[in-house]
Amino acid sequence: MTELSLGNIEEAARVVEPAFRNTPQFREPTLSERLGRELVVKIETLNPLGSFKGRGTDYYLHGVEGGQEVVCASAGNFGQGIAYAGAKRDSLVTVFTATNANPGKVARMRALGADVRQVGADFDAAKDAAREYAREPGRLFVEDGEAPAIAEGAGTIAAELAPLGLDTILVPVGNGSLISGIGRYLRAHSPRTRVIGICAAGAPAMERSWRAGRPISTEAAHTSADGIAVRVPVPVSVRWTREYVDDMVLVGEEFLVEGLRLARDTLGMLLEPSAVAGFAALLQHDLPGETAGTIITGRNYSQKLLAELTSA
Repeated sequence: MTELSLGNIEEAARVVEPAFRNTPQFREPTLSERLGRELVVKIETLNPLGSFKGRGTDYYLHGVEGGQEVVCASAGNFGQGIAYAGAKRDSLVTVFTATNANPGKVARMRALGADVRQVGADFDAAKDAAREYAREPGRLFVEDGEAPAIAEGAGTIAAELAPLGLDTILVPVGNGSLISGIGRYLRAHSPRTRVIGICAAGAPAMERSWRAGRPISTEAAHTSADGIAVRVPVPVSVRWTREYVDDMVLVGEEFLVEGLRLARDTLGMLLEPSAVAGFAALLQHDLPGETAGTIITGRNYSQKLLAELTSA
């Protein structure tokens, strides 16, 4: 098994671009009251990408030799991270995304310098196309959920949260890099903290895989939370989550919508659905822990969602 390194997480905490590190984390009284426990929110949206992805992508490309075309698949945020880190290093970046990807995220990836190719009906079909394209010499395929450095960079979030000694941390789960990096660090530095992953009920592949201990794909992924709409799990990521995650739960679309409105009304923030997966989990499930934390992972919402949130 490819291991995640505590030393690498600690290195990432020093070398990742400062714009992505030491993000705000605080208790919001009204939000805590509405969710029935003391809740710490970790805000990962106040950076050039509007998401946490810059931590892992910057650390990954920190260790990549220049001169290669970097190829990936993305629903939008990961591709932005690779494009941003690649532009810093004068690296050519090609991102494959689904034909129905969030247009705002596609535009942002292109603005950051990526060659974006929209191929396939969903994220996993786009990933197959990206992998095939990268077979040519001089092209380096990076897969979110497979490259340890991506998870290790994301694990720097846990290094910032660990001193709080939370009972529970609630983490949205897409390909699994974020929760794996967080779980790896907390196992060593805050073992009392229970790590719980949150998947959309319409995209349960990672939750099913975690319970079975092996990758289980689904035929489709139907959720507004495109950042966690995974249909085909990455095998190494499933192994990481089995080792570092205590539980996984599913949340329904109605609870994600309620979570978005809760973020709007208490934090004054308009977010993308995957960012409020932790809120949705507390609204839908009776989870353990008097003190909990969750990561506000991204603000790159669609225009359709913006219209819904500002009219309701």
